[in-house]
Amino acid sequence: MLDAVIVGAGPNGLTAAVELARRGFSVAVFEAKDTVGGGARTEELTLPGFRHDPCSAAHPLGINSPVFRTMPLDRYGLEWLQPELPMAHPFTDGSAAVLSRSVAETAASFGPRDAGAYRRLVDPFLSKWDGLLRDFMALPSTALPRDPVALARFGLTGLPPSTWLMRRFRDDRARALFAGLVAHVMAPLGGIATGAVGMVFALSAHARGWPVARGGSQSISDALTAYLKDLGGTVHTDYEVKRLDDLPPARAYVFDTSPTALARIAGLGRSYEKYRYGAGVFKIDYALDGPVPWTAQEARAAGTVQVGGSSAEIGAALDAASRENRAPDPPFLITVQPSLVDPSRAPAGKQVFWAYGHVPNGWDGDLTDAIERQLERFAPGFRDRVLARATAGPPAVAARNANYVGGDIACGAASGLQLLLRPKLSLFPYGTAHPSVFICSSATPPGPGVHGMSGHNAAKAVWRRLRSGLSR
Repeated sequence: MLDAVIVGAGPNGLTAAVELARRGFSVAVFEAKDTVGGGARTEELTLPGFRHDPCSAAHPLGINSPVFRTMPLDRYGLEWLQPELPMAHPFTDGSAAVLSRSVAETAASFGPRDAGAYRRLVDPFLSKWDGLLRDFMALPSTALPRDPVALARFGLTGLPPSTWLMRRFRDDRARALFAGLVAHVMAPLGGIATGAVGMVFALSAHARGWPVARGGSQSISDALTAYLKDLGGTVHTDYEVKRLDDLPPARAYVFDTSPTALARIAGLGRSYEKYRYGAGVFKIDYALDGPVPWTAQEARAAGTVQVGGSSAEIGAALDAASRENRAPDPPFLITVQPSLVDPSRAPAGKQVFWAYGHVPNGWDGDLTDAIERQLERFAPGFRDRVLARATAGPPAVAARNANYVGGDIACGAASGLQLLLRPKLSLFPYGTAHPSVFICSSATPPGPGVHGMSGHNAAKAVWRRLRSGLSR
């Protein structure tokens, strides 16, 4: 009998498997798709030689992940590539605010009225970042805080809505960039703890940047898989699990799935009936005949570019998709330019480019024209560079990854109390009503992102259960 079976080979499932295997437990992973990776995969979606990331592409939480930093993933081919600028936020006048590795450079891009306010916001936390992130991402009950004072101070700053935090800034350049940071979790700007979301992304950039993985996001998943196999774990792909009886006998079953899929497979009835799924995304992967012709020079050097004319425009787009059940026009866009620093992603002189906008959950319309009109506002002539595009609205996004219910790439609405308390109100969010069944997906704390910490936290709950069984 195996010690643990993992269902789902996304970053969290693979991390949970590695954490158990390197503590001596026997582990097997079962994945329904023909490749590992979940939201961290790379495919030729448009033309031969153009390697795209169907979901995640830039990885501020990956390079900063407390658990990834304990693993020798570089030995298994993972290499982080840093663009000149982690992120830029262009404006229609041709200027841009930037999120730089340098706090001073970032502050200067906001203008003299807000430079000091930004430095005062981030400076108290940057020197304590590693411990603070570990405490923040290990909550609620998996470990005692290493620096409770810093964590409490961060909570006082970040727990209020981001709209409160943005009152520190007098001009909209800083507010727009910060609003865009919050929008990465598709949460309306006025929600609880959205200030913390923006802070985490900003501090991540200053600490270690927003890199891409050489060769694509698949490199992260492949490195985790290779490490797991060296530890004695096994991985089975093309293996769809519809019920627990489809799996080999094990002392624990760990699901890197949505809560509703877990309930269906494990026979947990209505355990997660109140779990909410949030806005979906409409995503386009482009093969381009050259770089994006951004008007703002800073955007031409940035790995990630946020596209939204103002904080009000970004807030309206988020509200439209999350609260008003309509596609925003203009949409707020998150875009990534991997081949700026990774020429292996496209043929010589060409580029891959990735963009998505928020839409209502399950929306089946076509946002292509609205996305490209928005891009043309900030990069005139963009359409002339397009060689091919691969579009994916919520139904296609969900078909690529079953965890993205209705196109929700956060695996559950990251708004309200569910941003902090997921998948339901519990001191033990990784356990379920079945004593041998656990959940480790992005539906559990600390939530969405390619960081593996949900898998790490769940693995701690599992090995405690397994060791207590051994001691009886």
